[in-house]
Amino acid sequence: MTTFRTSRQFPAKASVVFAAFADPIRLAKWWGPNGFSNTIHKFDFRPGGSWTFSMHGPDGQTFPNECVFSTIIDNEKVVIKHQSHPQFDLTITLHEGEIGTLVTWEQAFADSSIASAIRHIVEPANEQNLDRWTEALQTSPQPPV
Repeated sequence: MTTFRTSRQFPAKASVVFAAFADPIRLAKWWGPNGFSNTIHKFDFRPGGSWTFSMHGPDGQTFPNECVFSTIIDNEKVVIKHQSHPQFDLTITLHEGEIGTLVTWEQAFADSSIASAIRHIVEPANEQNLDRWTEALQTSPQPPV
C-alpha cells in the first residue's frame, strides 16, 4: 500500500473549509497531528508556489517540510507535492452538499516500503489532522452551513 485515504464530513460550506487552509495563520494552528505546532516560513498559495514550514512535535523535535502546490482550485481541490523526506503527494478535495462539505484526504507516497514502514503513524495522524481542521472551523468567525 502506498496511498492512504480518509474522508470527513465538515459542517461548513466549502468556501469556509477552504479558507481555513488558504490562510497560513489559520493553517498553522491546525495542521498536523495532535500535539504538533507549526512555524510557516513561506506560503505562496498558487499553483507552482512553495510552502516551507517546520512542524514542532510534542517531544520538542522539529521537522522541516518543503512542499509545492501543484494544483489549487478554489473551494474544490488542493494538491501538494511534499518534497522533503518522505516524499508524497497529498490531494485534498472538497465536495459541498446540503449538510456541509465532504473532505477527502488522499496521501500517495513515492516509495511503498516507506509507506508500509510509517503506516502506523500516518493513518492516525491523518485522522487527527482532520479532527483539528474540524475544530478550527468551529472557532471560525464564518457561519457553518
